[in-house]
Amino acid sequence: MQLDQPLKKILGGTTAKVMAEHLGLHTAGDLLHHYPRRYAERGELTRLADLPLDEHVTVVAQVAKAAMKTFNQGRGVRLEVVVTDGSGALTLVFFGRGAYAREKELVPGRRGMFAGKVSVFNRARQLLHPDYELLDRDSGADAAADFAGRLLPLYPACKQFQSWKLTKAVDTLLDLFEADGWRGLVDPLPPALREGRGLAELPDAFRKVHRPRTKADIEDARARLKWDEAFVLQVALARRRHADTQLPAVARKPAPGGLLDAFDAKLPFTLTDGQRTVSAEIFDDLATEHPMHRLLQGEVGSGKTMVALRAMLAVVDAGGQAAMLAPTEVLAQQHHRSITEMMGELAEGGMLGGADLGTKVVLLTGSMGAPARRRALLDLATGEAGIVIGTHALIEDKVQFHDLGLVVVDEQHRFGVEQRDALRAKGKQPPHLLVMTATPIPRTVAMTVFGDLETSVLDQLPAGRSPIATHVVPAKDKPHFLARAWERVREEVEGGHQAYVVCPRIGDEEENGKQKSGEGPDDPEKRPPLAVLDVAGQLAKGPLAGLRVEVLHGRMQPEAKDDVMRRFAAGEVDVLVATTVIEVGVNVPNSTVMVIMDADRFGVSQLHQLRGRVGRGSAPGLCLLVTEAGEASPARARLGAVAGTLDGFELSRIDLEQRREGDVLGQAQSGVRSSLRMLTVIDDEEVIAAARDEAAAVVAADPELESFPALRTALDALLDEERERYLDKG
Repeated sequence: MQLDQPLKKILGGTTAKVMAEHLGLHTAGDLLHHYPRRYAERGELTRLADLPLDEHVTVVAQVAKAAMKTFNQGRGVRLEVVVTDGSGALTLVFFGRGAYAREKELVPGRRGMFAGKVSVFNRARQLLHPDYELLDRDSGADAAADFAGRLLPLYPACKQFQSWKLTKAVDTLLDLFEADGWRGLVDPLPPALREGRGLAELPDAFRKVHRPRTKADIEDARARLKWDEAFVLQVALARRRHADTQLPAVARKPAPGGLLDAFDAKLPFTLTDGQRTVSAEIFDDLATEHPMHRLLQGEVGSGKTMVALRAMLAVVDAGGQAAMLAPTEVLAQQHHRSITEMMGELAEGGMLGGADLGTKVVLLTGSMGAPARRRALLDLATGEAGIVIGTHALIEDKVQFHDLGLVVVDEQHRFGVEQRDALRAKGKQPPHLLVMTATPIPRTVAMTVFGDLETSVLDQLPAGRSPIATHVVPAKDKPHFLARAWERVREEVEGGHQAYVVCPRIGDEEENGKQKSGEGPDDPEKRPPLAVLDVAGQLAKGPLAGLRVEVLHGRMQPEAKDDVMRRFAAGEVDVLVATTVIEVGVNVPNSTVMVIMDADRFGVSQLHQLRGRVGRGSAPGLCLLVTEAGEASPARARLGAVAGTLDGFELSRIDLEQRREGDVLGQAQSGVRSSLRMLTVIDDEEVIAAARDEAAAVVAADPELESFPALRTALDALLDEERERYLDKG
């Protein structure tokens, strides 16, 4: 029995087809690693009161009552079965012939597993025509005793293949592996590591996770299987880090009395302690002869751009060029504007009135006119421009650098790894890499997702940043709160300040085709999200009449976008109604209030990013989260969390706990299926940290893993070609 054996050979073509199409399970290994979501005990009753609507669930419950009812003047018949668990009730409904067939089985007192999609009828949760398996119909004392002692695995399942069918399929598989003595199983953990940490052997872990006798069995299995996932992943990342240290790079040490010193001398403020510490870490990396790979993460407004600019100036001092890659044209233009302003005459090298020490700072975006583009390309090729700021236009083949020494990637999560890699390939030797993100990442996620990068954190706000008050505005329950929100906007504008209003969509497109009938504005769940163009029109005619209201969104022409942003920054626009195009990097210190419409449609990190656009000057900021979500809903709890703290690291933990992380190597990163089934990066911090240390020691002693053939095999299985490429380019 091999882990890569197709399920078709083991379970038959029909079953294998359903499992492949609906659950993504193709091989024996896939099924062995498809772990139960939870376990039900014979005496335990799952909380029916908490069942999520519109999700396919499997519950263990007991029939409380059953009644046959007629409708349609006696022409139709349905069986209504109420099952209970002590926390609440759930109605099972069967129509027509199916009703008669089940009436004899589903009698009060019977217990079973019931699977179906949860819906609501007459304010009661129900399952329509659910599949079920009765748990106590086996006769005989042995069967009853066996069942009484067992924990029932409940698997992630689907309508086409219920949890109990998965149990039978896994049982078949386990029996075959047992009969074969588990000879084809590859154990990735080195024996010394496994024994040293008291972890179960791998066959034992599979038995205990799928056929537990006790809760202690489940804990043993989980501890072992989490270690497998954490260790193999950390070995992959440790090998990347090791390979990076073998690459050559040009050491870039800033010349004393050069551009960096001249820039520092003209700064009108002092750097924070955090900025100084992080800069020192970066300068140390730049001075080595292998490429820096550093992640700079920091709170919204913590001064990351200043740190990145000083790193770029150090590289220019050392004779190299630096490129900053921004995710949008708006942000590239914003960075170019703020960097040239900060540098003053130092950004006008070779130009009339420019400083002797200066260099050229050029902008390169896809929408630039041909003459400006030609000039920028020439400045890069000759080395005249020490610093270039651009969008993915920087990656195009035509762009040639004289001597690219540093690549700064802003908002890393917006770029595919291939794009980062293409820019790095433009150096004569691999350039140093500084990756910036304004979305604070919990430590374990940083260790796992960005395990091949050294991490620096800026968690101190510069002097002069003002506090931001955040409030939830329940527009549906308390419409007068929304009216007051627009009054506050007007008050801020009358006080000489400016405001943002953010909406989830633009508004001139048809949202997912035509709106379905019956899904009107009365139903906040079903109506399309509010749109910039609609809201701007309503505000200009209504509560904000007389104020200068403008719109900004991603489908505007680049010149129009830049014009609006420039006028907003100059104070010629009072209220900017925008999409999340303003989410990162936009810096207008005079804007003090932000109203986010349909705030429940945004993620926690996104709301935190948006909120960071206000309170950037000396006046306090105000952020209003407008929602129609009900008071008890998870969406309202999420908004409450955002309103309750300004700590981005705390919010990122909350966000991850609510969303779960999916997969650190999976869809978010490379579009492939999840490799993490047991490990959760938010809960298993100790396992990840310990696995990272063990992995580093193994790779330092044996980078090619020649003494660990089983680990190599496991690594090959985890890192299929697509994931390997992702890590290679990370």
